[in-house]
Amino acid sequence: MTTFVDISVPLRSGITSDPPGLRPEIEYLDHNDTVADMLAMFPGAGPEVLPDGEGWALEWIRLTTHCGTHLDAPYHYASTMDNGQRAITIDEVPLEWCFQPGVKLDFRALPDGYVATPDDVDAELARIGHTLSPLEIVIINTSAGTRYGEDDYLTRGCGMGRDATLHLLRQGIRVTGTDAWSWDAPFGYTARRFAETGDGSIIWEGHKAGRDIGYCHLEKLHNLEALPATGFRISCFPHKIHAASAGWTRAVAIIED
Repeated sequence: MTTFVDISVPLRSGITSDPPGLRPEIEYLDHNDTVADMLAMFPGAGPEVLPDGEGWALEWIRLTTHCGTHLDAPYHYASTMDNGQRAITIDEVPLEWCFQPGVKLDFRALPDGYVATPDDVDAELARIGHTLSPLEIVIINTSAGTRYGEDDYLTRGCGMGRDATLHLLRQGIRVTGTDAWSWDAPFGYTARRFAETGDGSIIWEGHKAGRDIGYCHLEKLHNLEALPATGFRISCFPHKIHAASAGWTRAVAIIED
């Protein structure tokens, strides 16, 4: 038997899904709102000729490519990847990266704002008894996962540091993911560390690891608590947006019993 687990968030307006100014806006038009639009395509027709007098339902949406569950392309992190090569955009991401066995690392116990290290990765892999293989999709279950849309969502969860990210990439991983807003630690924690140290290398350090080794990651995943540590595949094909830095995806975990 095949079980499909939806690991995507619903795209909604009016909730704390992104920082102010970056949140999606959705205008819903129901079957009554659009009657005039439909009749305009049929000169001489009146509402009485439409079944139930209804037009179509549709939505106008204003959003960025990073709203909702999405896959970031290497171009999002920098203009170059693989130590100087042109960073690929979302329409250039190899499709084979986006349908692979998944591995879940449970980092829910790590504090909010914590920056995970290679040792954290290795300790969790040892706990679940798994050795990584190239192209597996590694997803991080954080404390942010159950807070999507709540006021504290943007400040919850640990992040993945540069060293931890490169540790995964050097083992052949090319797609990673998190149920938090960002692969990196919440910005407020990083801002405080930067104020204390003046060290600019900590800003977006997990993302910027893509300058060394190009990779993609999923953000705003959901329902990772429902997954085992291994034994599933992830499908996360991104919307094909020309030359874009990311694409929305209906990420799904597939478990074969």
